[in-house]
Amino acid sequence: MYSTRAGLILAFHGCDKSVVDKVLNSNDILKNSENHHDWLGHGIYFWENSPSRALEFAKHLMTRKNSSIKVPAVIGAVIDLGFCFDLLDYENLKLLKGGYNLLVLTQIASQLPQNKKTGESDELLLRNLDCAVIQTLHRVREEEKFNPFDSVRGVFWEGKELYPNAGFREKDHIQICIRNPNCIKGFFLPRILNNKFSKI
Repeated sequence: MYSTRAGLILAFHGCDKSVVDKVLNSNDILKNSENHHDWLGHGIYFWENSPSRALEFAKHLMTRKNSSIKVPAVIGAVIDLGFCFDLLDYENLKLLKGGYNLLVLTQIASQLPQNKKTGESDELLLRNLDCAVIQTLHRVREEEKFNPFDSVRGVFWEGKELYPNAGFREKDHIQICIRNPNCIKGFFLPRILNNKFSKI
């Protein structure tokens, strides 16, 4: 009943400057991410209200071998989340657990995807299991002719503690995965704050 979000949000996508230019100048659209380890399933990913985190992520991607990012950049988007599978909603967490149970029924236990740690991090940054669970829910909803989710939204605690015994980490964020590109109402180039005036 409350899965349709009211109002618009601002969100940010980190990528190469050539992608920003192409989207802004030729009415192109960002491409879906369809990795097996995508945290919120397949779709177009954004950081909610955080252009600085989007830029930091683009810079991180640039350091990877064979990266397509040569000049890290950020594009902003005005988004209507539509019918949202919001994982900040308690009821949707129950639905997510049900998706896991459905996945288990269709997989041999030894073949169940696993979330994995990567690099020096002690965090599960490769979310193969979470992606499979969310994609299972989308598939079942489609098969049962249920209303498909336009977007998925989740909160993530990531990075080192901000201070000893903190409940906050240096890269905590809300991430959005857009499945229905019609949710994106427009793109923009983020501006730099003019410090001569107060924030609005």
